[in-house]
Parts: sequence; C-alpha cells; structure tokens
Amino acid sequence: MRLYKMLKKLIVLVGSNKTKLRYAMKAGVKIGSGCTIVGNVDWGSEPYLIEIGNNVRIANSCLFVTHDGGMHVLRNKDQLPYADLFGKIKVGNNVLIGIRSIIMPGVTIGNNVVIGAGSVVTRNIPDNTVACGVPAHPIKTLDEYYEKAKVTSVPTNGMSAKDKRAYLIDMFGGK
Repeated sequence: MRLYKMLKKLIVLVGSNKTKLRYAMKAGVKIGSGCTIVGNVDWGSEPYLIEIGNNVRIANSCLFVTHDGGMHVLRNKDQLPYADLFGKIKVGNNVLIGIRSIIMPGVTIGNNVVIGAGSVVTRNIPDNTVACGVPAHPIKTLDEYYEKAKVTSVPTNGMSAKDKRAYLIDMFGGK
C-alpha cells in the first residue's frame, strides 16, 4: 500500500496532463474533452461521484469531497449508527477551479465559471459567474470579468518562458 501511495504522488507531481487525466478516469471520475489538471488534485474517497465537463482546468491542490464526514459524530452517538451522507459533484463546461479550492458534496458548478483560488464551494454556482470565498459566492458575472480583463490583461499566453519573463520584467520593472 505504501508503494501505491508513493507511485500515486509521483504520477500527480510529475506526470503529464494525459497521465493525470487517465489516472482520474481510472479512479472513476467522468471527465470531458480538453481538460487540464495542474499539479496534484485530490479526488476524495468516492471519485466515481464526480463529473467534469469539457475544457475544465483544475489547479494544483484542489480537493473534491463527496461525503459528509460529520456523520461520524452521529454514528458514535448511536443516533444514526449506520448512516453515511454522499453527494455528487458536477462541474460544467469551460470552468477554471483555482488553486487550493475545495468542492463540497452535492455541488453543481455551471458552465463558463471561474472559481477563485482558495474557495470552498458549498452550494451550486450558476452559469457565467465568477465566484470566490469561504464559502464561495458569486462576485461578478463573466461579462463583468471580461470587461475588466480586456483592459488589464497582457498578451503573454503562448510566449516562451524566456520571452514572458522579459516582457513581465519590462512591464513591472526589476531585473
């Protein structure tokens, strides 16, 4: 078992995106096309209850939780001795889940959604929304996000690391 855990960690740290996707699907996660997993993503103990749409990017250290661990207390009080609570997680198309976000059981994230870094998603997030916080809540529409981004974004996507570095150092100053 220890070797399995070490191999898993190695796959998620250094494996290619294709390898990470294959690993998640083998665990039971349903994943659409054009998805990217950046770094280590923890699919939880019931990965077969997770459905990811097309063109979804999941950042490093995200956690998907499909069960309610609090049931432990009720079982130990003999109130619900055999009970568990589970919830499916569904992520729509064209979604970014920011670094270190936690997606809780029973949550549906709509299409064209940005989940901000460090968010804890405890309720459904509607289409065309930017949501963040603990608990996550909508802070603006995707159109509002676009209006701000078209003014403040820079054309570095697709640049080599060297060119990007030079561009950003020139833009922000420094060495």
